[in-house]
Formats: sequence, C-alpha cells, structure tokens
Amino acid sequence: MGIAAPARGLFANRVERIGTEAAFAFGGLIREVEASGARVIRCNIGQPDFPLPDHIVTAVKAALDKGLTTYCDPQGIPELRAAVARSVGEHNGLDIDPERVVVYPGGRPPIGFAHMSYSEAGEEVIYPSPGYPLFESFIPFFRCVPVPVVLREEEGFGLTRTQLEPLLSDRTGLIFLNFPSNPTGGVATPEQLEGLSELILEKTGPEVRVYSDESYEAITFDGDTHVSIASMPGMESRTIIASGVSKTYSWTGGRVGWAVYPTVAEAKVHRKLAINYFASIPPYNQWGAIEALTSPESAVAIHAMVEAFQRRRDTVVAALNAIDGVTCQNPKGAFYAFPNVEGVLERLGAIDAYDRLPDDVRVDTSPSTLFQLFLLHHYHVATMDRRSFSVLGSEDQHYLRLSTANADEELVEAVGRMADASTDVAGFEGFLQSGIRLTL
Repeated sequence: MGIAAPARGLFANRVERIGTEAAFAFGGLIREVEASGARVIRCNIGQPDFPLPDHIVTAVKAALDKGLTTYCDPQGIPELRAAVARSVGEHNGLDIDPERVVVYPGGRPPIGFAHMSYSEAGEEVIYPSPGYPLFESFIPFFRCVPVPVVLREEEGFGLTRTQLEPLLSDRTGLIFLNFPSNPTGGVATPEQLEGLSELILEKTGPEVRVYSDESYEAITFDGDTHVSIASMPGMESRTIIASGVSKTYSWTGGRVGWAVYPTVAEAKVHRKLAINYFASIPPYNQWGAIEALTSPESAVAIHAMVEAFQRRRDTVVAALNAIDGVTCQNPKGAFYAFPNVEGVLERLGAIDAYDRLPDDVRVDTSPSTLFQLFLLHHYHVATMDRRSFSVLGSEDQHYLRLSTANADEELVEAVGRMADASTDVAGFEGFLQSGIRLTL
C-alpha cells in the first residue's frame, strides 16, 4: 500500500509569500467610507490628476482607426523601442541599441522579472526603505533575502556610499534604486551617484545588476534635474534603466512601460518572459507612447504639470509644517509629501495605543497606520502609512505619504482636516474603541 501524499491546501505556498501594494488594497476601505455618504479627499494614490495630452490621445485614436489592434512583437514594436533608445540615450549621454529595449504593460512587470532573472534563492536583494513596495514584495516570493537600506530623514532620505557599503557582500544578487523617489521625493545628486557607482563597481562582480526605477524622471523641482546612475562611468553595463508613460505623461491607464538592459542578450531573455506572461501589449498604445516621446508638444504639457506640482508642493509642505507635531522636508521631485507625524502620534496616544494591541494585530499595523485609518474614518482624508513603503526598516519610523495629485483647494482642505485631527484626542480614543479594523 502506497504512502499517502501530504495534505495540501488549495494554493501553493508561494502565493502566501508575495506581498502587494497597499495603496490599491486601501481603495476598498475608501469606497466603504464613501458609501456612507462622506466626501473623501484622496491623497493616497500615485496618479497624476491631469488629462492625457491631446496629441497623445489623437495618436492612439489614429492607430485604432488603422486597425492596429492585433498581436505585435513581444519585445515592443520596433518604432517604440527606437524612440525609447533615442530618448533615454539623449537624456543620459548614452548610445543605446533599440535591441536592448523591452516594452512592458506598465512599470511593474520588469520589477518582478528582474527578481526572477537576476537573483537566485538565498541571494540578497538590496532596496530602499522607505521605497516603492514592489521592490520588497517579490523578495520572499523568489526565496531571496531582503536587505533594506533604511533612509533617514536627518540625511534628507538620501542614499549615500556610506549607507550602502556595509550591505554589499558576495551574496548580493540585485540592487534597486529609485530616483526621483517614491515616497520621499528625493532626487540623487551627481556626487551621490558617483559615490554609489564607484562602490558598486569596487565591491560587486560584473554579474550584479542595478535596477534603476526612473518613473518620475521628468518631475523635478527648483531647477534640479534627474541624473541616471547608468550615466556614471562604468555603470551602463551594470544598470537596468526602467521608466514608462504613467507619471511623465499622466497616462497610468495606458500601461506602457519599458526597460533598457545592459546587453541585447539580456533583453532577449526578458522578451521570452514577455511571451510567456503577456505575449505583447496593445500596439495602439505603443503608437501613443511614440507620440509622447517624440512630439515637441509633450514638453509643453510636462512643464505645465511640473509647474503645478511644484506649486502644490510648496502649499502642502508649508501647511504641514504649520501643524504642531509635524515636520516635512521639501521634496525635490515626484508628487508626494512625506511628513514626520511622530509629535502628533505622541499627543493622540497612538504610539502607546499601538504598544497595547495584541501581537497578531500589531504585526500588521503601526502607529502611523492607526492615524491613517483615523484620518480616513473620522476626517475623510486618504493618506498612506510608512509601512506601505517597505515593511522592513519601518519600525519606529512615523510618517505618512500624501499625494499632491489633487486640486489646490482640495489639498488645502485635506491638510486642514489633518490639522484638526492632530489635536482630537477624544476622537482618536473613540476611534480605537469603535471596533473598526485597525489594519489595512
């Protein structure tokens, strides 16, 4: 008589190992609050609130009229890959072969594919914390070891050679960078990038890749400009340059992203992954992306958007810093504010309340999460907590992220509501006792 196979559940255990992006999960809670009749000011999602520029809309419509609705090259249509190669090359002083470019349905697939392709089980993946959550969420899925670089407010949330050096080892498989940064809005200086690149070249082998997420590359303030680490000496052959249309052209629904790989051979590996996962992305949207990258009208639209984001940043940061118990640095790029709310949490008793929670609740929340939920349910403002941007390294860091992708008057009202909430000790205690779920 044979030995019975061990009992198993419906899903393979790898499903339990992958994380998520809390900004999307939080949407369900927002809808519940709105269903009660409340008007929630949504400062949670990273989505520009500007329309897709008309010249790009026209290009997509023209492609549809031509019947460009079929399968196409899984690597991306040649015309778009050429446009990406030219644009990325001109911005960074590089000569890029279009065969090194792969086009994706947005900016997420190349992150997962980088984990899949460049890090073996047991190897270490270095990534910023706070940082874009998908850098961290794939690590346990592929049985790798997370190594967060904890960014500090007192250092301007920058990433320096001194911070990175002790984390590099012969077990390093992949390094993630993100400038301009989500959620902090940090923009790396050429000097910082030079120090990082020299260190990486000194301390890691030629097989180690740097994934440079440059999705917010066009959104910088105060005369600052984005510089890619790939433009540093010796780094083009080590760097994957990733970006897309979502942020620069206010086209999150277009789902067109791309990555420039160090070699054609690497691009061909990712072309094969594309075939296996999604075959190809709509050619009509790719023609829209070509128009976005090549039309002189794009610069006008980008300038107007960035000007508005800088104005909103100035308004929001000043208003946040006027709240007792809040400090907020002036972000140099992207469209977020990342205030430190520790003083507010102490006044409301949120830190003590967190310490009193049962262990099974505390593991999935934080003091800033409690304040985030209080703001949503009682003051109808949607923000994101610190642990939504990398759980590891978030301990004892008390921040919220506010997206400034909102009308000026909405942002002023949102911060005004936060100011009211910051002193509502009785309201916060009532929220804790209300039975509302205290995790995201």
